[in-house]
This record gives sequence, structure tokens and C-alpha cells, in this order.
Amino acid sequence: MGTIQSTSSCIYRGFLYYPIITTLKPEGFSIIFVLMQDTRPIGIFDSGFGGLTVFKAIKSLMPQYDYLYLGDNARAPYGNNSTEVVYEFTLECVRWMLDKGCPLVILACNTASAEALRLIQQNDLPEMTPGMRVLGVIRPTTEIIGNYTKSNKIGILATQGTVDSNTYPQDVQMHFPEITVYQQACPMWAPMIENGEHKTDHMDKIIKEDLDNLLYQSNDIDTILLGCTHYPLVAHKVLRYLPDNITLVSQGQIVAGSLEDYLRRHNEIEELITRNGTTHFYTTDSEDTFNKHATDFFGEEVRSEHIHL
Repeated sequence: MGTIQSTSSCIYRGFLYYPIITTLKPEGFSIIFVLMQDTRPIGIFDSGFGGLTVFKAIKSLMPQYDYLYLGDNARAPYGNNSTEVVYEFTLECVRWMLDKGCPLVILACNTASAEALRLIQQNDLPEMTPGMRVLGVIRPTTEIIGNYTKSNKIGILATQGTVDSNTYPQDVQMHFPEITVYQQACPMWAPMIENGEHKTDHMDKIIKEDLDNLLYQSNDIDTILLGCTHYPLVAHKVLRYLPDNITLVSQGQIVAGSLEDYLRRHNEIEELITRNGTTHFYTTDSEDTFNKHATDFFGEEVRSEHIHL
């Protein structure tokens, strides 16, 4: 008798069923369904590779969820751009991830968290997709950074944009008013790490100079935060030039633990995220270049797909 193409669908137990052919027969209808997995992943965003250090910790702690990672490598790094440009780029990437079905997006980028997160949360998100969430990496860090210091003097190594935003001192003061925060901008670190130059002796020289400038601000600093998710790749170099009494703190485990707690407290978001254990990587730059460098950050083989924004 012929066929009818159908575009309607139904969801059952986390899977999406598409009836693509309805065959008309004398005895009735015969409907053929094609099973397609319905994924609503947690989105992890960074201007480049750095967010992979956070993503690695998150996935290790919570492997059951579906994940989508987007690196805006074609426009990285964000740290030396104006606030307006950072906001524009970040919003564009967040929109793309929400369109891909992410009910929750993590800005695994300190610069984006410092300069764009609040505006997106307050002005854009309610109009785009009410009920969805966008979170950053600064608040989880500042909520517990005070637990590491005994002298109440901490140092922040970060991008120029993060330092200029003054977000870390302000947020730390909210949770630990007794703590003094000293900041040092490291404008060369992220670009060199993005370009694979972090293994060179020149990187060592720059790290030592920036550390000396930070420690010159106070002899009592006993805790230093790597305030950019790229920086864990050079943590071993930083440690070479740190006195033994100074604790070096990275954000990966902090953000992962905070996210797990957030999902435990917000069932309305947690229930929207699918649990198929899948991971998809996307980059705005060359797939081959991304795959090569991302493996160093993520600790396992990465295969990405190029997108154009």
C-alpha cells in the first residue's frame, strides 16, 4: 500500500525512539522504530585545553554521567582580551552547549568565570533556557581556600583578565574576611601552554620571575592557588621555585567535589542529566591539533569534532 515517513518520537527510560516508517497493511499498521540514545550531558567549557584538567577530575569522580567538552581553541587564550570580548565569546559557547542539550554547563575557565559568568546567570540564562544552570570554578575554590592557610595570606597566579576583575579577592573576603589575597598576573603562561612551549627552559624562567613578583608582595604567603585551569600542567615547575612551607593548590579536585555536592542538593538538575557514561569533545580549531595536545591535559586519548561558531 505504501509508506508514511514520520518525525514524531517518544522517550522511554532515557532513550529516544523515532518511528521512521509506518507501513499500511490490510490487517492494520506496522510501525518500525529506530532506537536513538537521548543524551543530555553535563557541558564543560574552556577557552582551550585548560578545562580538561578540571574535566578529568570531574569524570574520575562521576563517570556515570554523559559529558560534552568544548574548547574554543581558535580564539584562545581569553585571559588577555577585554571583558566585553570574553563575555561575548563565552556567551556564544554557552548558547551552543545549551542547544546541544546540556542542562548544566561548567565554565572550567577562570577568566570566563570571573568576567562573564555573573552576567550570563543574571541577564541571559533566564531568557535563553529557564531552569538550566551555568556554574563557574571560582566560587567553589574561594569557599574552601581558607582551609589551606595558617598565616591568612594567600597568593593567586592567574591570567591578566582574572586579576583585573578582582574576583578572587572579593569572593575570598566573603567567606574568609580575615584573609589577605595577593595576586600576580601571568600573561605568558596560558599562551605558552596552549602552544606546547611549557616544557621549555624559557617557561621555567618566566615561572620563576612571576613567582618572585608574587612572593615579593608578602613574606607571609603560605598558600598559592593556580588560578587558571591551564596551570596544573606546569605545577611541577612551579614547585621547583617554591619554599617548602608554601602549599600549592590546583582546582580540579575542588571543583569536582563541589559539583558532586551541588548535584546531590539539586535533584531538579541532576535528574535532567543522562547516565550513559559517554564523552564527546568539540573544538573550534583543528581536530588533529586539539587531539594531540588534549591528550596531555586529559591523561587519555582524545578524539574531537570541529565546530564553527
